[in-house]
This record gives sequence, structure tokens and C-alpha cells, in this order.
Amino acid sequence: MLLMIQDIYAQNPLLFIALAALAFITIIQLIYYWSIYGKVAFFRQKNEFVRSDQGVSVIVCARDEYYNLKENLPLLLAQDYSQFEVVVVNHGSEDETGYLLRDLAEVHKNLKIVNVPQDLNFFIGKKFPLSIGIKSASFEILLFTDADCVPASNQWLRRMAANFTEGTEIVLGYGAYSKSKSLLNLLIRFDTTRIAMNYLGFARAGMPYMGVGRNMAYRKSLFYRQNGFISHYRIQSGDDDLFINKAATARNTRIEIQAEARTISKPKTSFDQWIRQKRRHLQTGSYYKPLHKFVLGLFAFTQTLYWALAIALLVLWYQPYIVLGIVGLRLFTQLLVTGKVMKKLSETGFLLLVPFFELFLMIISPILALANLFNKPVKWR
Repeated sequence: MLLMIQDIYAQNPLLFIALAALAFITIIQLIYYWSIYGKVAFFRQKNEFVRSDQGVSVIVCARDEYYNLKENLPLLLAQDYSQFEVVVVNHGSEDETGYLLRDLAEVHKNLKIVNVPQDLNFFIGKKFPLSIGIKSASFEILLFTDADCVPASNQWLRRMAANFTEGTEIVLGYGAYSKSKSLLNLLIRFDTTRIAMNYLGFARAGMPYMGVGRNMAYRKSLFYRQNGFISHYRIQSGDDDLFINKAATARNTRIEIQAEARTISKPKTSFDQWIRQKRRHLQTGSYYKPLHKFVLGLFAFTQTLYWALAIALLVLWYQPYIVLGIVGLRLFTQLLVTGKVMKKLSETGFLLLVPFFELFLMIISPILALANLFNKPVKWR
């Protein structure tokens, strides 16, 4: 074996080093897939319910969301739970949102309306109205979603709240997007699954670093202990992931991925709209804790090197059987682990497209990040 390696090295030392680097980088990638993403793929969640006397405040911020609230708010108010309220922060709406909320409040006594004029927004984005909504909440457990989100079932609130056992302060859920047959829809759903694999997997591995505002919950007392959004109030986004990045620990965070506990949103229908959304989401990553930036950056860096080295070595047809074996091992692991995560999150139908979507996102993400340096994304409306 040693003689064979020496012979391969003697033939072309530079390409041998590239092959060795590919093997080493692939090992790093496999560690991520099995030790981080595998914690979601093979996660078995207990089927438990919270006691009925644990009150929950569902908080929604809305600006000019008349049609979304008309469609989705009744489903929030119809949750199968004994003690909860829905707090809607009407943030400077200029459409018929105010009239709709007033009419609904006459029928639903657990609907609380908080009106925030737009000119009172001292913070950037929706952090100020969200802070007002949190301060107006009656209960300790706060459950967050967006106006364009609908709960997957009337058990959503119960399932999320069930995780607030002793010591738990944060619960990270999954916010899915509705399905269609377009290629853009498949790309959006893959990207959403990929992001969920990261934040849910790292949370299970004891290193929670973010959550999504479409579906997450935390305690009101935690919000006050962390001084709310003060540490990042000048950043327009990050009311969800930056707060979780600061407040979450290995002991105070749990995840919830059961089908009944998800929310569903309408995805963007044009590539341009999706690009603008991606740019907003990419804006906050540079503010994560150094350790989180390192572990996330290490995966992205080794992923890029993996593709570059694999493609280069195959084009040069250098030790093709060894290269193909390495590529095959990573591809098998990727499809196996990702496929199980997709099944758990009900994101099926595009497994074979995963390597192509991965390559596309790997190329476009740094371009969007670079664009953010020269032209800031559009603010939350």
C-alpha cells in the first residue's frame, strides 16, 4: 500500500497533493453530515403535550397585511389550546388592516391589537414593533410567526408549547413553504431545508445559533434578561436569528419538527423577489458569535474546495477511480442524510436535484454577500 502511494506521488506530486486534500476535505464534510445533520435525520421526538394551564402569547407583526391576516389570522385564533392570546402589532398599516383587526377583535376575545404608528419606529426593521408586542403580551411563553404564515394544524400551538419543560427557554420550529411544480419553488424548498438542517442540527448538537421568525418560541423573561434587541438594534434584520444567536445555549434550547407543529408560508414566485429575500437573510451572518461563524464557515469553505478539487481532478482524469470513489462516498452520504431530513420535514420530490442546487447556492451566495457590501437590501416593509 505504501509503495503504491509512493508510486502515485512520484508520477505527479502536485496532483497527488490535490487528491490528498480532496480526501481530507471530504472527511470533514462527512463529519458534518453524520455528526450535525444526522442529528436531525435520525431524531425521534417524543409525542408529548403541555399542561393546559401554561398560557401562550402568539405574536404577529403586520404592515399592510390585510389579505394575509384575513386568510391566516382566523386559523391562529382557532388553535386547540385552552389559554392563549394572539397579539397582532399593526405597524403603520395604510390599507384596511386596522378595520379587519377591529372586526375580528369583536368576535375573538383572545385577540389583542397593538397599534404602532410608523413614525415611532426608533429601531430599524420590525424590532421596535416586535418589542412592543412582546411587552404587551400577557403570558410568559411567546410564540412567533409572520402574517403570511399559516399553522399546519390546530395543534401547532400545543406542540410548540409542549417543549417548555423545566429549563427550556427557547423552542426552534420549522417554517415550510407551500409546494408547486416550478423549478424556483424546488430551489426555495431545498434552501429552506438546507438552512433547517443547519440550525436544527447544530441545536441538537449543543450549539444553537439561529432560528426563523416564521416559527419559534421563547420565554418573555429571557427577552428581558437579554435586554431585548438592544445589542443589534441598528441592524435592519436579525430579530429572530441574532436574538437566538445571543440567547440560546445547549441547555435552554429544544427543537420541534413534528408535522402538526410547522407553519407554511407562500414562497416568492419570481427569481428577483427570491434574490432580494436571500440578500436580507444573508445580512446578519457576519454578526454571529465567532465560534458559530467558524463552524459554519468551515463547512462552506470545505464544500467549495471539495467541488473545485473534484471537478479539476476529474477533468484532468487523474486517478479517476479514486476520485470517483471519494465523490461517490460523499454523494451517498449527502443523499442518505438529506433524504431522511427531507422526509422528516415533508420536503420530498427533489432529492436527485440536491447536488445541483447545492452547487448553484454555493456559487450565488458569495455573490449576494458581496452585493450587500455595496447596496443594502430593501428594509422590512
